[in-house]
Amino acid sequence: MEQEAGFLPERVSMVRHAGLQPTLGRRSGAFRAPIAVILLIATGVVPSVAVAQIPAYNPYADSQDQTPPVLPDGTIHWGTFYKSAAIQKAYERLWNLGACRNTNKAITIPVENNRLAIDSLAEGEFRGVVQAVTGANAGGAVAFVQSSADNDAGAERVAILHPAGVTKVEVSGTAPVSFLTPGMAVRFQATVDPKGRATSPVGVFHVIAPASEAKPAAVNAGIEEMIVGRVVQMKRGVLAVRVDAGKIRRITLPLAPGAFVQVDGGDVGLATPGDLVEIKGRLWTGDGALGDGTVFADRISVTKKATAAGEPRADDSELGAR
Repeated sequence: MEQEAGFLPERVSMVRHAGLQPTLGRRSGAFRAPIAVILLIATGVVPSVAVAQIPAYNPYADSQDQTPPVLPDGTIHWGTFYKSAAIQKAYERLWNLGACRNTNKAITIPVENNRLAIDSLAEGEFRGVVQAVTGANAGGAVAFVQSSADNDAGAERVAILHPAGVTKVEVSGTAPVSFLTPGMAVRFQATVDPKGRATSPVGVFHVIAPASEAKPAAVNAGIEEMIVGRVVQMKRGVLAVRVDAGKIRRITLPLAPGAFVQVDGGDVGLATPGDLVEIKGRLWTGDGALGDGTVFADRISVTKKATAAGEPRADDSELGAR
């Protein structure tokens, strides 16, 4: 047996390094952390001494596995998942010390049983409601509660995106204007005066994702046109947008009653709690799984819930206000 290593994203492996793995699933019979808390801990928002002491561990695939993340037929290749980081780390230490060279079955058999070939798991489809999101398209995670339409209704699962960023992600739908955050790239139709003030309220905004694809152009005063910029802040029903082109660089927009945001992009960061999610992937509910099961996601489709009565009005919220 050769020495092996994996490539699990650091923020997900932190959960295990923090000593929380035994409390995450129903199998342990111990304290069960809410699924959103699992991701909160994984992002490093909750400090852990253990995380600082142990380097990021990677239980997905062997470092010597040269198979590309996407096979010629379009199938996503996941590699190997290590059920217990502790067992694999102990084996790596023995290997580095020269104490294990595939001769002691008391060591090699547990190590072999600790490995799971993710690609051997059956593919399935899962539907539910997003509870939390962390990370980016490369190695991020989406916590969700499975919907009643499925056999495992109410199950709290964590979908993991492929570390190579090959999981297909789609996020679409409408959201209240409070969805906008500083730095988001948006486009909208408006007419502004020479000082960048819109001459009438604006009711529809389109998010550009990824933001790197935003192509701002110079804004012409007195002409109704499509404007592209970055959100700066929203305060008392007025949205401020920065345009990195031309002479008019700051736009202020009064928001129309019921203003909303149209979302259509491939960035998992656009997903928020309460969104509907459909996932195609491979489910693992055994040792090492997060929550009621880890889904290694090949595809994630998120539908944002349409703005409904009771949503915060634009003038009732403040965003990035200084």
